Amino acid sequence: MDTFLTCTMVFLMLLASFNLFVGVSNDAVNFLGSALGSKSARYNIVMGVAAAGVLLGCTFSSGMMEIARSGIFNPQLFTYWDVMLIFFAVMLTDVLLLDTFNSLGLPTSTTVSIVFELLGASVVSAAYKLWVSTGTIVGLGAYINNEKALSIIIGILASVVIAFTFGTIIQWLIRYLFTFRYQKVYRYVGGVYSGLCLTAIFYFLIVKGAKGASFMTPRIDCLAGC
Repeated sequence: MDTFLTCTMVFLMLLASFNLFVGVSNDAVNFLGSALGSKSARYNIVMGVAAAGVLLGCTFSSGMMEIARSGIFNPQLFTYWDVMLIFFAVMLTDVLLLDTFNSLGLPTSTTVSIVFELLGASVVSAAYKLWVSTGTIVGLGAYINNEKALSIIIGILASVVIAFTFGTIIQWLIRYLFTFRYQKVYRYVGGVYSGLCLTAIFYFLIVKGAKGASFMTPRIDCLAGC
């Protein structure tokens, strides 16, 4: 058993390395798809901006596996061996899924992938434990943190709807203000609009995004967000 766990740990380290590669590739696909398709800038400039974005994301990220601590499943009901198998299945699935999407040039979310992979692996593991011990899967809900998992799923779906709705409204307003007569309008509101956009971007990037970063001590966090 110890040998098998050691082998599992080694494979997890290898899968983590592959996952880092495909995860960064996925972020690059999300960055580059619309920019290269619209030809908004030269190829070298787009690649430089994408590289800077991925670097900033890695710097300010608190880690994808942090969502595991948010309570997708109740770890006290699983053994160490069960948890190892769950994370092994999650890492293997994530590598295959993201690599497939990247190969096809399709954008996907690493966070959404991790959430549903954790949920699926924990449900199957709990169902197997119950079936082996009792011959039924009654009580499966006790192994899953239903309230937290449901809130995360609702949050993901709601964010898509909210982003689409407000994105459409704001895009229509910006088009109405600037399209075909932007030289005259930009002279009066361009500076204010650009300042608001840059302020919002840096606020979410630094104040909100850096809250979970390793270099954000409680004192710095308070100074930035209190």
